[in-house]
Amino acid sequence: MNADATDLGRRIRRLRQERGISLSELARRAGVGKATLSGLENGTRNPTLETLWAVTAQLGVPLAVALGPNPLIQGTAVHGVLLHVFQDEAVTYELYRLVVRAGGTQISPAHHQGVTEHITVFSGTLQAGPVDSPLLAGPGEHITWPSDVQHSYAAIGGQDVHASLLMRYPHP
Repeated sequence: MNADATDLGRRIRRLRQERGISLSELARRAGVGKATLSGLENGTRNPTLETLWAVTAQLGVPLAVALGPNPLIQGTAVHGVLLHVFQDEAVTYELYRLVVRAGGTQISPAHHQGVTEHITVFSGTLQAGPVDSPLLAGPGEHITWPSDVQHSYAAIGGQDVHASLLMRYPHP
């Protein structure tokens, strides 16, 4: 068993239990299989980024809370490094360095109510935002959207996109 996967699983289980949610109920809410969630909690499965976002959204916590210290995130088309987490009374922010690989598209599940994403593109052309109305940004441009809906990321053209992502999570 991978120590990082075991630690991640323990954090997910603790968060679930603190909220009084059964494994079956969290799996149903997050739209993942019960066996997948059980494997994640036991540290025997390496979850996709999409699965982690679905689970943390249903737990009502920022992704960084589940990932722990110094996480790298890897999805279908997105690779990111968490640079900093900061908080004030009403909001938690996560700042990521992001690469969206050319030729791929990543669909991410809705986050909990009130979460917003803010992306600044440094190179490449990014199409991202709500699946039904994506936004386009090139170098030096910024896009933002409420991410409590299913959303996507795609590099347009043959070049990877390099960007920063600021996730804003309001406290309940």
